[in-house]
Amino acid sequence: MKIEHIAVWTRNLETMREFYTHYFGAQAGTKYKNESKDFESYFLRFEEGARIELMHMPGIPDNNNDPLKQQIGIIHIAISVGSEERVRELTHRLAADGYEVIGDPRTTGDGYFESVVFDPERNRIEITV
Repeated sequence: MKIEHIAVWTRNLETMREFYTHYFGAQAGTKYKNESKDFESYFLRFEEGARIELMHMPGIPDNNNDPLKQQIGIIHIAISVGSEERVRELTHRLAADGYEVIGDPRTTGDGYFESVVFDPERNRIEITV
């Protein structure tokens, strides 16, 4: 078995698509539209591993959890960029472009080298080797 995809509700579908394609090299499929439900989505494909489905539909309520705090449930998406240097470079680039870094590049107690940033809608993205 494998994880096929992770779905994320978004406020701004195009902004989120651009973020993941621009910074993480994701390839966006054709936009899907269901006119009767006023639903739109993109599947984002990476070089390998699971896909991300970005979804938008008016009326989906905002998440009221504080994104700076931990809570039960899915808390981040980890994206491997291949090396410690790439983690550092991408984290620096995102910070320079105005994205919030909430965890500077570091080696964790269990041996991962990672940083943590917010995407445009304040979802946690762990950038790792």
